[in-house]
Amino acid sequence: MSRLDKIKTDISDNLEVSSASGSFGKGIGFLFLGLLGAFGVLGYLWDSEPEQFDVAAFTATETEQIGVRIVRGSTTVATTIAIAERLLDKPGGYLTNDILPPGIWMDNVPNWEFGVLVQIRDMARTLRNNLSRSQSQSTEDIGLVTAENQFYFDSDSWMLPASEDEYRRGVRALENYLARLGAQDQPSAQFYARADNLQIWLSEVETRLGSLSQRLSASVGKRQLNTALAGDSAATQSTFSATETEVKTPWTELDDVFYEARGTTWALLHLLRAVEVDFKDVLDKKNALISLRQIIRELEPTQDTLWSPLILNGDGLGILANHSLVMGSHISRANAAIIDLRRLLTEG
Repeated sequence: MSRLDKIKTDISDNLEVSSASGSFGKGIGFLFLGLLGAFGVLGYLWDSEPEQFDVAAFTATETEQIGVRIVRGSTTVATTIAIAERLLDKPGGYLTNDILPPGIWMDNVPNWEFGVLVQIRDMARTLRNNLSRSQSQSTEDIGLVTAENQFYFDSDSWMLPASEDEYRRGVRALENYLARLGAQDQPSAQFYARADNLQIWLSEVETRLGSLSQRLSASVGKRQLNTALAGDSAATQSTFSATETEVKTPWTELDDVFYEARGTTWALLHLLRAVEVDFKDVLDKKNALISLRQIIRELEPTQDTLWSPLILNGDGLGILANHSLVMGSHISRANAAIIDLRRLLTEG
């Protein structure tokens, strides 16, 4: 073979290798784009909140499946079960502990999940400590002890054990309590619909909503006086605090707080509707039923469709909307109504 022919052969071989390498690179590129597209579609489908449900209809279905009657407390317990099931079984499942895309890239839904989880935990604790006990010296229900412990498990554990597995054990413990509650041969399982028990749970709700309201209103920043010791001249605190501070939610956390509030109010709306059923006699006696319904009315707008792709943070009366302030306004009015309801319940 002449020198010229050899050069031509080498060039041809190099071109074939380059062509193969280029085809391989394009294949990798198309695969990467395809995966990104698939993750994007999944993220879009998973980035949705469960629809609201009818608490009475779910209670009827749940008790029928278990084979027990609907009694006092059935609606509250069944509603807590339904909220937990939707937390775990919504599109995409439970995302807070995801370590793979697209779940690991999503933060709105996990913050929504945390808001819902806090309400489940508060109700589980109140069921264990108050609603299922006739007095402070009475024995607590062992099933509710299990339920509370399971729902207080770490919310972002991926495995060994996974958070979902622990929460499902909590759901099964609540289902067991619901079955015993409606069974005629299980007198140890009780639900005491008393005004003092309702006040205790409402106090928890009031605290949660008060904190959320402050965090939402701090989206634009505000000067705040320290009123921690107001009203008691002998009151003291651990360390010194400035008399005036600047409170502002970082812009990177605006959507986190917003969606946590949206999850909190979604769960709370269902629990309040359940309480309306189980505590109807108490509320009627105190002439407070309309007050409870007003709280529900104040919270309903928090679930309106959000048309903006971003949580906007306009200044006060500026051109752009401020979604945090709107949400905070609804929650503040609901919180004020809860304070009024608790006052009504304490009156003879």
